[in-house]
Amino acid sequence: MAEERDMISPFEPRQVSQSGANRVISYGTSSYGYDVRCADDFKVFTNIHSATVDPKAFDERSFVDVKGDVCVIPPNSFALARTVEYFKIPRNVLTICLGKSTYARCGIIVNVTPLEPEWEGNVTLEFSNTTTLPAKIYANEGAAQMLFFESDEECEISYLDRGGKYQGQQGVTLPKA
Repeated sequence: MAEERDMISPFEPRQVSQSGANRVISYGTSSYGYDVRCADDFKVFTNIHSATVDPKAFDERSFVDVKGDVCVIPPNSFALARTVEYFKIPRNVLTICLGKSTYARCGIIVNVTPLEPEWEGNVTLEFSNTTTLPAKIYANEGAAQMLFFESDEECEISYLDRGGKYQGQQGVTLPKA
């Protein structure tokens, strides 16, 4: 379905996983979903300015920009990243983003988010480090899994119809009021 409808770009039709010295956290098509990669640009949360976290008036200074193959998340903090893949969700599909077990077993949680019918863009991923130690996230490797739920009918009002504020987002996107 994803390849036929051009839902994911770039699309990896198989599960990519390497072992040995070139280990990679798996990505690509899985049994019933798709494992996405995060790109190499991150926003790491910091409390250096002691700003109040407010989704209606978010202070961009609460993040430090990091670019690289690895992002280290401070203890009990979080980081934002974006998917390498760009999504175009059909009108009769709902997509749910879940964390991968490899990260979950290290205390790194990916926030569960929906991709609504007719939403498109790079997905902004949120990684929470629930541990008391620094934690690593790897760019261009598996970061989260997307599950697709296809309905036998189209939704009445899609994300596009509503003029959703995150439509067409590219890059790491901060909260919008």
